[in-house]
Amino acid sequence: MEHKHEKYQRLIDACKALPPTPTAVAHPCDESSLRGAIDAAQMGLIAPILVGPQARIEAIARGHGIDISGLPIVDTPHSEASAEMAVALVREGKAEALMKGSLHTDELMAAVVARNIGLRTASRVSHCFVMDVPSYAETLIVTDAAINIAPSMEDKVHIIQNAIDLAHALYIPEVRVAILSAMETVNPKVPSTVEAGALCKMADRGQITGAILDGPLALDNAISLESVAIKKIKSPVAGRANVLVVPDLEAGNMLAKSLSFLAGADAAGIVLGAKVPIILTSRADSLMTRLASCAVAVMVAAARRESVGMAVS
Repeated sequence: MEHKHEKYQRLIDACKALPPTPTAVAHPCDESSLRGAIDAAQMGLIAPILVGPQARIEAIARGHGIDISGLPIVDTPHSEASAEMAVALVREGKAEALMKGSLHTDELMAAVVARNIGLRTASRVSHCFVMDVPSYAETLIVTDAAINIAPSMEDKVHIIQNAIDLAHALYIPEVRVAILSAMETVNPKVPSTVEAGALCKMADRGQITGAILDGPLALDNAISLESVAIKKIKSPVAGRANVLVVPDLEAGNMLAKSLSFLAGADAAGIVLGAKVPIILTSRADSLMTRLASCAVAVMVAAARRESVGMAVS
């Protein structure tokens, strides 16, 4: 535990050279969501635009001693309108990231994926936990544990590519993707093992790019070199994975919470595949986790600006 938050601190430090990212904060109508946005602003990570009922936001700020003076507030009547307006600010070019406030995730995502007026791209929207596990040398990206319930193999192509692109935005030099199942061999009776093998072949053929993939791998094979040695697995990923792709949302949710509650890990949440990164935080998140979630979004937004600039030039 002496190294707890070490990886998150590196992410936050990496953002010091970047300008604050204009961020539409959707419905910050409780203390934790409002304070999280203000803390990130004070650290120079984001430049928040508060979107929600103005009188309510100002009352929460007064009641909890949160200084919001000088910050823009876009007045909306309720949470659904807050989500729609936050998305509109992105479409108008006034924000380069979204941040979830006290509204339900489904409300925000409904506005994000709305046809014609949302933030859809050619990629499928997916969620990543960027996890700081004190006992593991690597920063771990776990996907998808919050958006796609039972993703198809086609969905997993997008989920994996989103995670790889995230890893590059976080300056991870070598991205090693483990596609998880209950075993390390392909078994026709276990569909996730068959999908894992096919996804790896797709990477071999250039249909997934930017990383080394291996799978199927059981969790121990993915992160334990000792397990790899015992089972005599020869792989550049096994035992050293920094991206873990789970079979479905249930497995991902259990894995992330197991790491959090049994291994003392923190889990910064980010949604990818939309036109801008979307910061998802929980009321249970620590201050460091909230800041790390913002830092991840800042780095994704910076990578996106760079790629757009390269495309234009």
